[in-house]
Amino acid sequence: MTESFAGKVVIVTGATSGLGFATAKAFAEAGASVALADLRTDELIAAANRLSATGLTVTAIACDVADDAQVAALVAGTVERYGAVDIAFNNAGIQPDGQNTADVSAETFDKVMAVNLRGVWSSIKHEVIQMQKQGGGVIINNSSIGGVVGAVGQAAYHASKHGVLGLTKSVALEYATEGIRVVAIAPGTIDTPLVANIRDNDPDTYDRIMKGTPMERVGSVDEISSAVLWLASSGAAYVTGTTLVIDGGITAQ
Repeated sequence: MTESFAGKVVIVTGATSGLGFATAKAFAEAGASVALADLRTDELIAAANRLSATGLTVTAIACDVADDAQVAALVAGTVERYGAVDIAFNNAGIQPDGQNTADVSAETFDKVMAVNLRGVWSSIKHEVIQMQKQGGGVIINNSSIGGVVGAVGQAAYHASKHGVLGLTKSVALEYATEGIRVVAIAPGTIDTPLVANIRDNDPDTYDRIMKGTPMERVGSVDEISSAVLWLASSGAAYVTGTTLVIDGGITAQ
C-alpha cells in the first residue's frame, strides 16, 4: 500500500502484538493518527512507546472489548484526542485450548463469545455512532478462516468467528447509504508468536499445517496489514459487506 492516510484517525483493538501491532504500525507509518487499544496495559503502553519513539502519532487506551462501557470510552477517548474515528480495525480476540464441545465449560464458551463476538459487536456499535456524526468511515473486522470452516476441538472459537462474518454482512447493509463501509478479513496461519511456538516446540503439528497449506508457508503479519490498509483505502471504496480470505489457499481445497 502506498496511499497516504494523513489526516485519518484509526482505532486498532488487540494492538499490543501480532496482527494488531503490525496494522497499527502500518497505519501510523502511512500518516494516520492511531489509537492502540488492549486490555494488557503494560504491554499496550510499551507498544505505543515503541511507535511514538520513531516519530509516529499514536496513543494508548486500555480497553477490554468484552466490557461495553470500556469500548464506549475507547471511542470517546479517541475522539477527544484526535477529533474523529475514520477507520477501525476490530482485531481483539482469544482462542481457547482445544477441547471437544462436551468438555467445554459454559464459562469458557461465554468468555470466547464475550471477546470474539460481543466485543466486535460492541466495537462496531460505538464506532458506527461516531461515524454517523462524521458522515462516514470504514470498519474492518478480524474474523479467521475459522469463520468459514469448522475444526475439531474449536467449536466455540469457530462459532464466534462465523458470527463476526454475520455481523459484518448485516451491519454493512444497515449503513451502506450512510458512507460507512464494513468488511472483514479471514486470515489463515500467520507468523505470530503463537505459530512460532508451534514451529519451535511441536514440529509435527507445524508440518501438518504446512502440508495443509497449498502455498506451503505461513503468512506474514505485513501481508495481513497490507490487506487491511487496502480495504480502508479509496481503492476499496465500492467494497462493503464482504470478507477477504487471506490463507495461502487453505479454503480453496
